[in-house]
Amino acid sequence: MLEPKQTLAVIGCGTMGEAIVRGLLRSQKLSAAQIIASDRRPDLAAELRARHQIRSTTDNLLAAKEATVAILCLKPQHMAAALNDDQIRAALEGKLVISIAAGVRLDQLQTLLPKSAVIRAMPNTPAVIGEGMTIITRGRGVTDAQAAVALEIFCAVGRCFELDEGNMDVITALNGSGPAFAYLVLEALADGAVMMGLRRDLAFTVAAQMLQGAARMVLESGQHPAALKDDVTTPAGCTIAGLLTLEDGRIRSVLARAVEEATRVAGRLGQS
Repeated sequence: MLEPKQTLAVIGCGTMGEAIVRGLLRSQKLSAAQIIASDRRPDLAAELRARHQIRSTTDNLLAAKEATVAILCLKPQHMAAALNDDQIRAALEGKLVISIAAGVRLDQLQTLLPKSAVIRAMPNTPAVIGEGMTIITRGRGVTDAQAAVALEIFCAVGRCFELDEGNMDVITALNGSGPAFAYLVLEALADGAVMMGLRRDLAFTVAAQMLQGAARMVLESGQHPAALKDDVTTPAGCTIAGLLTLEDGRIRSVLARAVEEATRVAGRLGQS
């Protein structure tokens, strides 16, 4: 569990890193004094300090030295260059290190940081508003207590579960890319309403709230989506008419194939 004596370093603190910082501060899991963030751009480091009253730096090594736990929010293509450094390795030795870089596998992380306890995580962008979903997977030698720290960090920005690494490519596609698929569906539904005369700003609001409510129905009722769909579908009604039109367009297969293709691409990320 997170403790008052712990210091969290968020290395490469961009959008997702800042969402994690915001969630931890909002939930009071950590105080501002317990967080240090690094970004190579001085202006962004200064903005992080001003917005959250945390410590910030442009020096990844300094952040790594200060940390008891580190979150690596670096891009996959920058990970090896950032970690393939004896000083960074020494600074992170014996510490819990969590990577959110898509496609960078545990064996790569363990090669770069052989004396660190490494966890791989896949959060998504709704973490920015505290409604994220994160899956973690642990490297060899990571203790239950260390995994619990990672779970606690990501639960501060939404839900979090642990799975084995074999699922991480499809998790990257479904969870990491999934919000973009949902936004496309939302936009298309709103476009249909605009076509039928609804004002666009209202169409977006109604569509977004409808999708949010429908998703919460699945999470909170525990019912299969098909059962909830049938509850809305009355004989000879407008819902079944719309559903048949969607089926004519092979909506199920197109969405499922999108996840399938994104999974294939996810498997190649971070491997060059």
